[in-house]
Amino acid sequence: MLVRSRIPALADARIPSSEEVIRARDDRTIARALRILERRACGPGPSLGDLSSAGAFFRLRLGGEAREHFEAAFLDSQHRLIAVERLFSGSVDGTEVRPRIVVQRALALNAAAVTVAHNHPSGNAEPSAADRAVTARLQSALQLVEIRLLDHFVVTADQAVSMATRGLV
Repeated sequence: MLVRSRIPALADARIPSSEEVIRARDDRTIARALRILERRACGPGPSLGDLSSAGAFFRLRLGGEAREHFEAAFLDSQHRLIAVERLFSGSVDGTEVRPRIVVQRALALNAAAVTVAHNHPSGNAEPSAADRAVTARLQSALQLVEIRLLDHFVVTADQAVSMATRGLV
């Protein structure tokens, strides 16, 4: 009598490559780092009003993405994180940002300030003319409802460029 095993044949089992194992480990490390940054931003001490913390926060969140994404960190009056949300997603070379949506979310969350960021999958973190234009539109829209735009970061896997330090916010 032939008995069939309920265990799949070893030939059918796929062993992950070392690159896949390393990527999975890195993804877990990044997720842990994001949880630490969020916890610190919500508690006493450093906040997302600090340029280096905010830049690192968004670089971890967006730096490895293959498409362009736009996120906003909504902050209280002490610049502590209330919420961070991915508001828009696009293609490899752009995404459409609607200031109205950013203002609506900021009001709904009772935010006093906002820091925004988007990634450049190309690896070039230099702000484009379109990036500068959307920053000016966002700043104007948020000012109408007395919410400060603290910064707009352009991030890649390797760096985060602050538009505020360049005098564009």
